[in-house]
Amino acid sequence: MRRVCFLLKVKQDRIEEYRERHAAVWPEMQAALRDTGWRNYSLFLRDDGLLVGYLETEDFDKALEGMARTEVNARWQAEMAPLFEDLDGRAPDQGMLPLTEVFHLD
Repeated sequence: MRRVCFLLKVKQDRIEEYRERHAAVWPEMQAALRDTGWRNYSLFLRDDGLLVGYLETEDFDKALEGMARTEVNARWQAEMAPLFEDLDGRAPDQGMLPLTEVFHLD
């Protein structure tokens, strides 16, 4: 299982909306994530908008590709994109660049 951590930045004036939307993630979105191999997926949000994501998956590229093929992900990404900084026209899931793991205590 591969551990993946990534950063994104939520716009300061959209933080509360981001929190509200993630308090009620669509059941079909949750099912799609599970079905495409996303495990132990968490999002952490700092007060300044820094978002840290963590997940475990067998194959991150395959998990991303699986989600990209779902209609629910297309809808979710379109609705979420305006809440983020510095995406340069990309969807949030296209801006998720994994960080390099430098230490792990099992």
